[in-house]
Amino acid sequence: MNAQKFNEERLMNVLLAPQISEKATYVAEKNEQVIFRVAPNATKPEIKAAVELLFKVSVESVQVSCVKGKQKRFGRNMGQRRSWKKAYVCLAPGQEINFAASEQG
Repeated sequence: MNAQKFNEERLMNVLLAPQISEKATYVAEKNEQVIFRVAPNATKPEIKAAVELLFKVSVESVQVSCVKGKQKRFGRNMGQRRSWKKAYVCLAPGQEINFAASEQG
């Protein structure tokens, strides 16, 4: 595991939440990937180490994409939602993360 290279406290703050949507479930079934919302300054090695540390699974690869905040109107004012970062974590064959089981434990 690569968790020794990074500060463990930092790794606990890298993953913000699992991204649960129709697209996320489709990707999870098709490609054996899990999607997470991550800290805006998180790097691929940090994300890999954090997932391995928190969920005790082996990670093959990580793809990252930045999601731009949408323009929205608030009355007559224009505003913008926050931009955020999304990580597609590809798990090793046979590995899986079950969020329903990990929340209860």
